[in-house]
Amino acid sequence: MRDFEKKNAYFDGLLADPQLKWLGQNTNHVPMHPAVRKAMIEAVETESFHAYAPPAGLEALRKAVVADLGLGGDASALITDGAVGGLFLVCRAFCKPGTNFVTTDPGWKWPMQFARQAGAEVREIPIYSAENAYRLTPAMLEDAVDEKTSIIYIVDPNNPLGICYTEGEIKAFCTIARKVGAIFLHDCTYRDFAYSHTLAARFYPERSVTSYSFSKWLGLAGMRVGALVSSLDIIEFLAELSPTTLGGSMVAQRGALAGLAVKNEWMATVQSIQRRNQQAIADTVAGIDGLSLPVYPSNGNFLVIECADLGIAPEALVHAYQQRGIMIRQGRYHTPRFGDRFIKVSTTVPESWIDEFCALLPEMIETARGVNATDQLF
Repeated sequence: MRDFEKKNAYFDGLLADPQLKWLGQNTNHVPMHPAVRKAMIEAVETESFHAYAPPAGLEALRKAVVADLGLGGDASALITDGAVGGLFLVCRAFCKPGTNFVTTDPGWKWPMQFARQAGAEVREIPIYSAENAYRLTPAMLEDAVDEKTSIIYIVDPNNPLGICYTEGEIKAFCTIARKVGAIFLHDCTYRDFAYSHTLAARFYPERSVTSYSFSKWLGLAGMRVGALVSSLDIIEFLAELSPTTLGGSMVAQRGALAGLAVKNEWMATVQSIQRRNQQAIADTVAGIDGLSLPVYPSNGNFLVIECADLGIAPEALVHAYQQRGIMIRQGRYHTPRFGDRFIKVSTTVPESWIDEFCALLPEMIETARGVNATDQLF
């Protein structure tokens, strides 16, 4: 079996279990808002999907995304097939042989792959250290960029660590990007879970690109709808290169638009659940020798749990939990360099899922000690 078939079969097997508790992909499993459900059902019942959507997305949705970010001026949005589709588009548009793509380690691996595919050199700045509070500093970024830097890619809040950059840090990053003429690709997938968040577009509107997702805050991961927001000039350039020339999913866009209309109400509910879940995990971890939380509370809908002092591989814990119908993520998904240190657990899930994860943790540690090899994980 080819590698892509193994990966596909792995996730197909997970999806085949309707009782599986998804604690590994930062997806949102809080039952959807009735208004969102109604909008998507109406889109199906009226069969509006027989026609193609506008190539840049529904006008109402484009305007609502820009408004949700609080941006003015010439800010414009391009609706994409999930945020990852937008990230792919930006990397292919601005990366080429002879350029470099600068990001953090850990971070999200797929844009790095897209940049390499386009011929760019990828420079990862290691940030997994208490010495720098698990965050990129302006000095670290300054040392990594040069006149050939095409993209500075920052996931903020960081996935998997959950740190969020301050206004001063974002402003300094933008100054560095402007000095070398780089695109500042600001991946804001998790901004709605943060205690406070600052957009790079405020300080670098001419060459910042904001990546926007409906997968995590609204729970539409399987619907594939996201957006890129930037200046009119950049959005026009990207729109001409976009593979979604026939538009995205009509059903997904209707659901996204309905979600934005009830966002304040919805996020109050989601945040209450996920921050309670973070606290439950923190309380459990505090009572187990060998475990710790390098970043707490997290500004994302997930927590990294350090398990290196236990002397067991994160993959062994993933394997043990999976045998009990719970999916968590191994650190190596995010970073080969630091991946042997931690697991990651998602928190936008029913409270009962987290309670079961916590109750099982001591037993799963002992089970993992007896695991010498695991099936291939992705």
